Amino acid sequence: MSNSHHSDTYAKEMREKEQAMEAIRHKLALLPDLPGCYLMKNKNGTIIYVGKAKILKNRVRSYFTGSHDGKTQRLVSEIRDFEYIVTGSNMEALILECNLIKKHSPRYNVLLKDDKSYPYIKITNERHPRLEVTRKILKDKAKYFGPYPNAYAAQQTKKLLDRMYPLRKCNVMPKEVCLYYHMGQCLAPCVKEVPQETYDEMIQEIVSFLNGGHEEIKQELQRKMEEAAEELYFERAKELRDQIRSIDALMEKQKITMNDARNRDVFGFAVDKGWMCVQILYVRQGKMIERHASVFPFYGEAYGDFLSYVTQYYSDNPALPQEILLPDMKPGQREEQAGEDVEGPVSEASDDEGGELLDAESGAAALQNWLNVKTLVPKRGLKRQMTQMAFDNARVALDEKFRLIERDEERTSRAAENLGVALGLNELSRIEAFDNSNIQGTNPVSAMVVFIDGKPAKKEYRKYKVRTVQGPDDVETMREVVRRRYERVLKENLPLPDLIVMDGGKGQMAAAKDVLENELGLFIPVCGLVKDTKHKTAQLMIGDPPEPVNLARDSQEFYLLQRIQDEVHRFAISFHREQRAKSMVVSQLDAIPGVGEKRRKQLLKHFGSLKKIKEASIEDFRPLSIGDKLAQTIMDSLRDEESE
Repeated sequence: MSNSHHSDTYAKEMREKEQAMEAIRHKLALLPDLPGCYLMKNKNGTIIYVGKAKILKNRVRSYFTGSHDGKTQRLVSEIRDFEYIVTGSNMEALILECNLIKKHSPRYNVLLKDDKSYPYIKITNERHPRLEVTRKILKDKAKYFGPYPNAYAAQQTKKLLDRMYPLRKCNVMPKEVCLYYHMGQCLAPCVKEVPQETYDEMIQEIVSFLNGGHEEIKQELQRKMEEAAEELYFERAKELRDQIRSIDALMEKQKITMNDARNRDVFGFAVDKGWMCVQILYVRQGKMIERHASVFPFYGEAYGDFLSYVTQYYSDNPALPQEILLPDMKPGQREEQAGEDVEGPVSEASDDEGGELLDAESGAAALQNWLNVKTLVPKRGLKRQMTQMAFDNARVALDEKFRLIERDEERTSRAAENLGVALGLNELSRIEAFDNSNIQGTNPVSAMVVFIDGKPAKKEYRKYKVRTVQGPDDVETMREVVRRRYERVLKENLPLPDLIVMDGGKGQMAAAKDVLENELGLFIPVCGLVKDTKHKTAQLMIGDPPEPVNLARDSQEFYLLQRIQDEVHRFAISFHREQRAKSMVVSQLDAIPGVGEKRRKQLLKHFGSLKKIKEASIEDFRPLSIGDKLAQTIMDSLRDEESE
């Protein structure tokens, strides 16, 4: 690219930036003195940051006045427009912000990644409810309790409740009563009518037990045991005595550390050099059972972004505690969470930039209104010590991870920037890479992975079953997949990549460029990775006609390309295996006389897998209106195939 072309492009960009800033200045004058959310957009109209404010005018203006740290400066330098939405209250602003972040996934927002799932006990929301242990929390109107420190603790608690409360145990209702009924652990809704009131009473007792009311339950069991002994029902009395002992044993493990047995989530956070660590302490029945830390870069104001994290955390988590404790926000120390114990009300002074934000008290009030859970910002005493402990934990976690993280973050985003320079691109934030997998010529599939700022964005990965191409033809497969991907991108107005990476040479690059430019009118740089004989990344090709790009073998840019290639290859092969396994299931079931497409789908939907069908008994097929004879044939055929 010639120097004159470079300077023309730069001049054009500067003109566009000045025009955008002029438009922003006019808009700033119209901002209201009201709470709400604001959406910052870049030159492509993509939303890059969503924020909330108690007073929109002050907060949004603060971005365009005064000085900022390096990372906020990077965000501000990309803003070319903004929108705002006025809300009726701080609570509405908090929830609207959370929904906007989920909808747009802006690159500068704190996005909650659930990297560890704990076990919970769930009372299902069904006509005949069940108790189960799960790590997945769904918005299914079920009741969730937890988290438990490990699966064993959750299973032990469930086991005790199963013995005390005869809810149904079967996933699929059987035709006749089972052993649990004879053991007194099930009311047998499969054959008997169970009134709703019976369930309501039981569930109320279970909820009370799981929320720390086990002392009352124990007293009730004690009373029943004494009654049974008086009436000479010794077997029943012994059962009740065992249940009381089980409760004692279970609670013995949970030494109470607070003076009450409430379930609490305690939050603390620390910030350093543009990174934040949020620490959650889970206190259950008065004992701290678990802690969970999340570390991430943040670009807004510390307490505001912390509140965004908490809001996202609860928006996906219906297992609410009875009380939430939030840390204080120290007056005059907005960016650094102080360690000293300061008492007294929270200052509502604006920060240095004139930006206005939610303080601790109004954040707590907003959360309490929304979740209907008591939310406090303790100033002294034991609860204050707990938020302090969460803060101390967060600070330690941040110090420990910081050196590593900072190095990684610098390395990956720098590698992406340098790769962009090596390829002559103005910007290289988003890379999309494709790979085909058609091992042994069966089930041809293709996969796409996305890297943003040098890191994999797994939610954006896509899998493609090849529709139109017969047999292993990589070039035609690439044409089909590129066409399908970028037609959808255009149709749904999704972000365009700055670079497309092909796992293959000139043929695949030419095919992709042809589809993009001549069919879709898109001019996106396409590069190809040509492997050497040992199947290791050898050379990066770009341009028309393709020319090799000289990258040092030990450079971070080269490692980034290797990671992208390994990742897309892994993703394509795992999808291919999945397809192959499915087609094997299909062929095994199809080979059975009397099983057509409809029955095959019905069987897989009902049982969930081939393995489950093999393990089933004849009775299990009856709900599907499959006669005993055909059921026997199905099981025999699958078992024969296994023994071959």
